[in-house]
Amino acid sequence: MFGVSSLVRQCDGVSRRTVLQAGSLGLFGLSLPNLLRAEAASKSESKPMNCILLFTAGGMSNIDTFDMKPDAPVEYRGEFTPISSNVPGTQVCEHLPRMAQAMDKVCMIKSIVHAESGDHTAAMHYMLTGYPQRPDPTGQPIGSTIYPAFGSVISKELGWRNNLPPNVLIGGKMSYVGAGYLSSKFDPLTIASDPNAKDFQVENVSIPNEVGFDRTMRRRRMLDRLDGWQRQVDSAMKSPNAVSAGGDVLDRSEFYRQAFDLITSPAAKKAFDLASEPDAMRDRYGRTREGQGTLLARRLIESGVRFVTVGFNGWDTHDKNFVRLKQPLLPTLDQAWSALLEDLSQRGLLDSTLVICAGEFGRTPGVNGAAGRDHYAPCNAVGFSGAGTAMGHTIGKTDSKCTSVVGQSNSTLDYSATIYRLLGIDDSKEYHTEDGRPVLINAGGKPMAGVIA
Repeated sequence: MFGVSSLVRQCDGVSRRTVLQAGSLGLFGLSLPNLLRAEAASKSESKPMNCILLFTAGGMSNIDTFDMKPDAPVEYRGEFTPISSNVPGTQVCEHLPRMAQAMDKVCMIKSIVHAESGDHTAAMHYMLTGYPQRPDPTGQPIGSTIYPAFGSVISKELGWRNNLPPNVLIGGKMSYVGAGYLSSKFDPLTIASDPNAKDFQVENVSIPNEVGFDRTMRRRRMLDRLDGWQRQVDSAMKSPNAVSAGGDVLDRSEFYRQAFDLITSPAAKKAFDLASEPDAMRDRYGRTREGQGTLLARRLIESGVRFVTVGFNGWDTHDKNFVRLKQPLLPTLDQAWSALLEDLSQRGLLDSTLVICAGEFGRTPGVNGAAGRDHYAPCNAVGFSGAGTAMGHTIGKTDSKCTSVVGQSNSTLDYSATIYRLLGIDDSKEYHTEDGRPVLINAGGKPMAGVIA
């Protein structure tokens, strides 16, 4: 019998060195192989809900938007005036006129409390993973463990669909949107380029000009030859006398082929082609990075992506809170969020798509000396829409100055449990950290009362 070493030139002269070189090509300049392993890891055929998360990074001022207190002293209520919405008894900020006419499509939650911290780092982990970074309910120390974001859990549980990755991040880098203690193959496909730019393209779903189609096809043919080599190696490895050649080398071409399939997939090309949208639709979402990112999120969900996070940046308003909210923060969010809800509804997608608008926490009830508001964990306003939520309702309430939740409050784990229930994910399942410690997807949270219709 023969070992692997005798096979290194058995496939049209392809050597093991060639295989290693192929692994270093970084297929067309892409950084997809780890991401692409997600498809192999999950082949679920279930049809759960999809999700679009609009994340107001920095922390949206709840008292200046959806939990206004017009009867509070001026040092609390601030400069803005509330206006009536299309839901009787529900008011929103005057600078959210479009959302005022879309509140019948929103379940506004005011009961979520971060008891432990108003720190950005911890709070982003809370709201993007659903898990506090502290000892879990069994008393086991977590230390620096980072939990998987919602999109990464969805990726692990449900996998690819229509040659599209399950989990996409629009808006560049953001903390705690990755797979945490799970494998990096469940990280999101990240779109860092500006969807509002005239030359917008997604590097991970496009053949770079410097590579070109002909060169791309040559690399694809080389992968086919490598597959033939691998099949011979696999056959040889069944022999008791065979020696190991290293699993990463042997299976790498599979994931590069998936990268090829992604960048040449008609479904992917169509999903990412914002230029094909009518000008009126693009105008409807707003000609901003966030507006066009939200439109792209709708296109991706419509094409088969399961979870999309859109980053809305700049909400850490420690100074000039009212100036910055008035322009550009509130108008940008108002236009993009309202357009998304209307668009999904008109396309029949809202029933199958959970839309969340959230930040890491609220802002202080009192205005500071720089005309700003600081971090405030005890009160937050989060909007849920679609996918079986009780739209047109408000869940929870705060006191007259928006300093604390009155009555029933909900933890981060409750918030997480609600999301997983709406998305059809069994959050009682057990995962394992890198050191083998078992961790539940959700450790004891309960869906928030009244949120699910």
